[in-house]
Amino acid sequence: MVELTDLERDALTELVNMGVGRAATHLSRMVNDQVLLSVPTVDIVSRHEAASFLTARERTGLVAVEQQFRGSFDGRAMLIFPEANSLELARAVLGGDLTLAEIVDLEQDALAEIGNIILNGCLVIVANALKDRLTISLPAVLRGDGANILKDKGGNSDELVLFLYIDFTIRSRSIRGYIALLMGVSSLESLKQLIHAFIEGIASESTSAGTPHGTHSA
Repeated sequence: MVELTDLERDALTELVNMGVGRAATHLSRMVNDQVLLSVPTVDIVSRHEAASFLTARERTGLVAVEQQFRGSFDGRAMLIFPEANSLELARAVLGGDLTLAEIVDLEQDALAEIGNIILNGCLVIVANALKDRLTISLPAVLRGDGANILKDKGGNSDELVLFLYIDFTIRSRSIRGYIALLMGVSSLESLKQLIHAFIEGIASESTSAGTPHGTHSA
């Protein structure tokens, strides 16, 4: 298991919050209303633990938007929320003038667009802050329970889940959500090293800023 120190966890949480903040601004324009997004907790867990958590918490089916990403760290990014919320999300994006049948028809595309905005917002901000560049695939929409959505696709038996709980509100509708970044141990170790370097960079900038200029010792 790869562990993050409290400082690394705080730094990553802050970076992800910057990313979802940018995503919330884009979504607000799409739905023409205020969107609030925040990520209060970040955890690294096994795929089994993440699936068990989702199954225990969400009794109905789940919808996930998945995107592959590649860079210094590789993996799969997922935006996950209860299936019961999926039509609400689609309705918010598509507007209230459509019939239920039309919304159901367009739901897949609307969800893919929401996932693309939120996941891209997070990944790009995090990668830029860590001085890395990611290639991100087009979004795909998945449905099923936690185990189904998180199942191993590429033979990565060591894959772990960087699990982020999201507070997600559109038009006063509270919608639970999760972001899961599925990565192998080597990718998580690379991410940890980048976060560590990011923290050290901030610390050295603070030290430099606090050093008085023009002083000399006799």
